Amino acid sequence: MTVEQLKTTICEYLSEKKGQDITAIRVSEQTAELDYFVICTGRSSTQVKSLAELLIEKLEKDYEISPVRSDGLRDGKWAVIDYGSVMVHVFNDQTRMFYNLEKLWSEGDGKNVEFYKD
Repeated sequence: MTVEQLKTTICEYLSEKKGQDITAIRVSEQTAELDYFVICTGRSSTQVKSLAELLIEKLEKDYEISPVRSDGLRDGKWAVIDYGSVMVHVFNDQTRMFYNLEKLWSEGDGKNVEFYKD
């Protein structure tokens, strides 16, 4: 699976589970560590956990892709899942607004930001 396919698959799975404001930010020109951030909002701590757990489960089952590491699954405010070339952040509303990764990582013209629409 290519990086682009992985990013798209992640966005589709998050959308299926009713994740909100799904955004992909290409960061390959800003860091050698990864290619994309995928950011998503859950309406509650339960949904944040559910979105993250579903993503891990579906990628393992459908593609045998496991995360390098993950964190924050228990808390429900911010779950981060590292797939090497794609880092997934699932936030609750307040935490997403506080960290505002879109502002930190988007280029001035915004061309590296994609908003996922199903």
